[in-house]
Amino acid sequence: MSSHEEVENYPRQNHEGFWQKNKEKMVPVSASDLERHKYCPKSFELAREGNTGVGEALESGIEKHKAIHERVSDYAENRLQYNRSNVIWTWWFTVIIAFLLDAILLDLIDDVNISTNDAARFLSIWALMVLIAGIVLVYLPWRSFIGTKKPTEDKVIIEIFESTWENNNFVGGWFEAGKLEATFLMSAIVMGIHAIGLVFASDRNQAIFILILTAMVWTLIASWQLQRTLIDFAKFETSRNDLGFEEDIDIAYSDDEESSDLLKDESIGLRGRPDQIVIVDGEFIPVEQKTGRVPHKPYDSHKMQLLAYLHLVSISTNREIPYGVLRYGDDTIFRIEWDEKTKQSLFDEIKEIQRLLVEGGAKRNHEREGKCLNCSRRYACDQSLVE
Repeated sequence: MSSHEEVENYPRQNHEGFWQKNKEKMVPVSASDLERHKYCPKSFELAREGNTGVGEALESGIEKHKAIHERVSDYAENRLQYNRSNVIWTWWFTVIIAFLLDAILLDLIDDVNISTNDAARFLSIWALMVLIAGIVLVYLPWRSFIGTKKPTEDKVIIEIFESTWENNNFVGGWFEAGKLEATFLMSAIVMGIHAIGLVFASDRNQAIFILILTAMVWTLIASWQLQRTLIDFAKFETSRNDLGFEEDIDIAYSDDEESSDLLKDESIGLRGRPDQIVIVDGEFIPVEQKTGRVPHKPYDSHKMQLLAYLHLVSISTNREIPYGVLRYGDDTIFRIEWDEKTKQSLFDEIKEIQRLLVEGGAKRNHEREGKCLNCSRRYACDQSLVE
């Protein structure tokens, strides 16, 4: 077949009914296209022709979305800081327990055939070996040396918020530390402090006294860290209440339209950016924030947009997503199920939009004057029901 004949055969539908732009690409459809088309096919066509939306409601919505993103970012940052502070305090409290347990064991064990100086030397050697091992693990990308590869399953492609210490897909690298490296370094510190304490002990009773005294001093330091943790927790709770979250939700992603990447499914031509992706009970849940009037039930156009995000998140994470969330204001939340029925309705809508993009001819799909009155592209519409 000649190149001319190939051009003449495109765009065309594939065996699944989706429209191909050419041999390699599908006709692109965005989640916003789906929302506009479900609201009114004519409004969708006007938008694709370059007629931008106008009106105070549209401008207000843009500003409110920016404010929501800032609040979500503050929540994620405060949650991260609180979790880190809590982890550090837990480590420091563990050191106290270690000192007290050592003191109790030394007091209970009668048959001790090793001097405190010998024990100090033994712990010093171990501390030095563990410290060197920890430093080496931090400096070298040892995970890649043993064949550890970055997993792709169960991972959202666009993740902009940091994890507390290391994320589930952490594979290290040059000068990168994870949980294992931190454990080595913390163990070296604990053993080193033990060794220093035993050096100044002339007998077992004195060693017990030094261990208890060190535990008391460390308790004072841990109390300061606990105070920081409580302050960070108060900030985290404030930001959580500000967003109206009823539980500690982990935010994997929030769209700022600048640094966030598009989610794509090239096999059907769909793309888009959800407002947020949150992690609830280990599931990635897309959230779409709506800033206009709060309805008694979710609008069909908003549901269709959320279905697009459900599909995109499912494709990106390689797992089935149970549901998505439509949020109106701070208090009204609708749960939209993701099943075969809603999936098919999404695919049917995509195919129809692709057909319109290829063949044209979009028409108004309603007889509601109020809908036309609230349309931000009414100024350019020749099918409007109102002047």
